[in-house]
Amino acid sequence: MADESNENKKEVKDDEQEILRRVFNILRENSPELVGIWLLTIIWPPQVLREETAKGTKKTVFVNFMDYCKTMHRNPDHVMAFLLAELGTKGKLDDQQRLVVRGRFTQRDFESLLRGYILDYVMCIPCKSTEAILSKENRLFFLRCGKCGSGRPVAPIKINFGRR
Repeated sequence: MADESNENKKEVKDDEQEILRRVFNILRENSPELVGIWLLTIIWPPQVLREETAKGTKKTVFVNFMDYCKTMHRNPDHVMAFLLAELGTKGKLDDQQRLVVRGRFTQRDFESLLRGYILDYVMCIPCKSTEAILSKENRLFFLRCGKCGSGRPVAPIKINFGRR
């Protein structure tokens, strides 16, 4: 009986996330100016699993990592480098395109880091649009907005330096 209720809860949660994705995509098509605000306020929860290997190594798996990269229109390598640097650990993409990170991290850890990434590398500050393009010019990264035309330099990702 408990297994059925857990399965039902999981199905409802998956349905809610699918509805949220559909609303977000419709909003992106019809009102792109609102997408930036929505992207920050309604980040669907990262799906995080914990794995323990036979050697006792603890790993955290960010299951819907590629969904976030596609939604933000960012290169997965750049997002992964940011997350790993901020978490202060090592990781890689597995065969299923999930981010596997060494160590124990929570859903909240990933959620707060993704919000920081969006503010630093995705969102245009003046107009709050997410139509900004990240480019590298003369060894510096620039964020140029496709909507208002403004641009700003962004900090490079610092390897081996993080919040933890």
